[in-house]
Amino acid sequence: MLARSRTTVAIALGCALATAALVGCEASSSADRQVSADGTTDNAEDRAGGKDLLTGTKKIDVGGQSVNVSCAGREVADRPVVVLLSGGGDGLEKLAGLQKTLSGEGRVCSYDRLGEGASDKPAGPQTLESTGEVLSAVLDQAAGDGPVVLAGHSLGGLIAGRYAPGHRDRVKGLVLMDATSPTQIADLVEGIPESAPASAAGLRDQTLAILRGGEPELLTVPDGDVRSAGDIPVEVIQHGKQYLAAVPDYGPGLERAWSEGQRKWLALSSRSKLSTAAESEHYIYLDQPEVAVEAIERVISQAGVDGE
Repeated sequence: MLARSRTTVAIALGCALATAALVGCEASSSADRQVSADGTTDNAEDRAGGKDLLTGTKKIDVGGQSVNVSCAGREVADRPVVVLLSGGGDGLEKLAGLQKTLSGEGRVCSYDRLGEGASDKPAGPQTLESTGEVLSAVLDQAAGDGPVVLAGHSLGGLIAGRYAPGHRDRVKGLVLMDATSPTQIADLVEGIPESAPASAAGLRDQTLAILRGGEPELLTVPDGDVRSAGDIPVEVIQHGKQYLAAVPDYGPGLERAWSEGQRKWLALSSRSKLSTAAESEHYIYLDQPEVAVEAIERVISQAGVDGE
């Protein structure tokens, strides 16, 4: 799906193509890049709860590889730490505005997955399990052994949704912002058949290559059923503006499949809620940042009361 008009084909997910939103990516100019969400490059550490927690922007070692992490804001009693996950092809600087806003109320962190932003390139193929190990290491730095709320966009939303069911001890809430469908490969194969014109088939094939372990993350993202994370608060937000003009013959079907994929994520919890950001395309947290902030704050509030 088309992320924004200023995106380029250079990013392998096909950001200038109609399928970019399947995994999410948007090229950013040097003028868009920010070092950290709080406007600093401070590597000072904040002692909270008896643990040294990362503050500012710092690279941490995870299995011999460097992972770039940014944290801002102070710990607040009974308030989970928020960890933001970007879409494919995006670094943490894309989330800087959202992180800065949220950090006024409490502690919030983001990070570059291996292959993204300022983190190392992956040493080899990645799986959801291995990228989940990186996320666990980030959570150790972000929150110690305290509770967290994960808020993910596009591919970051899928990673958060796959991670939470196996980590109920620490993940106490989720916000999925136009998350990649849990059945994205099947949705895409059905939505753009092999008989499609070369232009549309090329979009399909480029996105499938990424989901099957292509650049930049070398991450294989297989389809699968959504597992339950219990009764944690979950908000699923889908885009309201259709933007598949690049594949007019297949756009309506892809939009329907995308909406159905958002509904599938509701199986994460008995307390899941689906809403639509009416004025947003794929980048909900940029098009309507207030929608993202309000959803995250609602989940934080619910997790703080009921998340133990």
